[in-house]
Amino acid sequence: MSNNQVVVVFVHGWSVTNTDTYGGLPQRLGAEAAAFGLQVHIENIRLGKYISFHDEVKVTDIARAFDHAVSEQLAPLLKDGRRFVCITHSTGGPVIRKWWHNYYLEKKSGGTCPMSHLIMLAPANYGSALAQLGKGRLSRLKFWFGGVEPGQGVLDWLELGSEQAWELNTAWINSDTSQIATRGVFPFVLTGQSIDRAFYDNLNSYTGELGSDGVVRVAAANLRARYIRLFQEKPVVDTSKKRVLRADKLITDGFVEAPTTALRVMAAKSHSGGDMGIMRSVHIGGNDPGSKDTITAIFNCIQVKTKTQYAKLCTRFAEETKIVQADEWVEREDKILKDRYFIHDRYCMVIFRVRDDRGLPVKDYDLVLTAGDSADPNRLPEGFCKDRQRNKLNRETITYFLNYNVMKGCKKVVYKSNGKVVRKALPGIRKLGLKIVPRPQSGFVHYLPCEIQACAELLEKALVPNGTTLIDIRLRRVVHANVFDTEPVKKSGSTSFKNVKPSDQLVP
Repeated sequence: MSNNQVVVVFVHGWSVTNTDTYGGLPQRLGAEAAAFGLQVHIENIRLGKYISFHDEVKVTDIARAFDHAVSEQLAPLLKDGRRFVCITHSTGGPVIRKWWHNYYLEKKSGGTCPMSHLIMLAPANYGSALAQLGKGRLSRLKFWFGGVEPGQGVLDWLELGSEQAWELNTAWINSDTSQIATRGVFPFVLTGQSIDRAFYDNLNSYTGELGSDGVVRVAAANLRARYIRLFQEKPVVDTSKKRVLRADKLITDGFVEAPTTALRVMAAKSHSGGDMGIMRSVHIGGNDPGSKDTITAIFNCIQVKTKTQYAKLCTRFAEETKIVQADEWVEREDKILKDRYFIHDRYCMVIFRVRDDRGLPVKDYDLVLTAGDSADPNRLPEGFCKDRQRNKLNRETITYFLNYNVMKGCKKVVYKSNGKVVRKALPGIRKLGLKIVPRPQSGFVHYLPCEIQACAELLEKALVPNGTTLIDIRLRRVVHANVFDTEPVKKSGSTSFKNVKPSDQLVP
């Protein structure tokens, strides 16, 4: 096999039951490879099939089974140090990332990964808002699932703010760039932000959510993310208020950006379907101009051989994404009585996790965003928050889906065809803060409210267009000393401590 001959492995998404989900993409790669100086033969293309629609199957199980398939089934194609290109769709992205992490990144002695390129189409790297609907309701979305109930084990991973996704993504954010190299793996994300109105479900607005492809948000697909750690200051006694305990401040304790990775937003592409789906709409024969950019982008990814080439493609994809999002900023849908305009702003996700300094989850709290010099929630711009979800299993985690353009401000939106001003210019905000009101706030063990004052630094660090920021908040767990006490043995009688109240002294 020559250096230009490529082995390609396809990995599908959630609750898929047929390989027709790949559309004509495998055949098109084989037919058009020569034009890009590559050889992709049909016999070197493998279509993955994994089970995700049974409750007991988890993402880590699929990753484990994939490792077995690589060593047992792909071995004949991977002789003499040959490696494969993996093209995934939807949940296939997190599955292969989990495999890569468990068997090669986490194990320092794991050797060279047999995968050279990971090209993720609409990957749910940070989950999907749809997952919280539950498998029963999802199975009724016939356009997406065809009556097949998604497996609960995979849905638990996909729900926004899941512990499994948090662990995988924080490991990625905190990694260095050494894994993205010639002898490492080159990762890419290609995703759409268009809605196929034929797939819209009137009872589930997530299927038409702006900033997404109808299933996965651009911000949830993008691997280029951030991590912020906030730590509550040590409690002190405020003697001016009858010895009230206070710990008012949240202090920034760490900030990390993920390695620079390639993101390309594809024009007029949705998650699934034969007309607009980023994978399934690719037809055999090459007579569909709508998939030309997708095919070209995939070959651009495969052609990358060095870290320098990768960096250049990251820059190029960023520029092309900027053009696509500018062109698709305003959409007009023709109606019988009145045209309707949709503004495709850039969005961002912020996932908050609240735990205490002992690592225990804080499941009962209010989190309030603030803005302006007065750190007032009423200073936040109208329409800034598109959605908010608290994870069902991990109640300490809550995900905000924010309109980046509204938060930061933007110029007026004009529909080019008729010059109509769809929205006036927005001023945005210059400072962002947050308040935490945890519960309980009294008793022998409790928490104290705190905040980080609205500031420009938090605004710049927390909000990134088309991206996700994880904010890890650690509160002080206040334990009063007389949770445990001792006293000398008395010669007669006993002491009741049934009605003891919390003491002023705290456990360090």
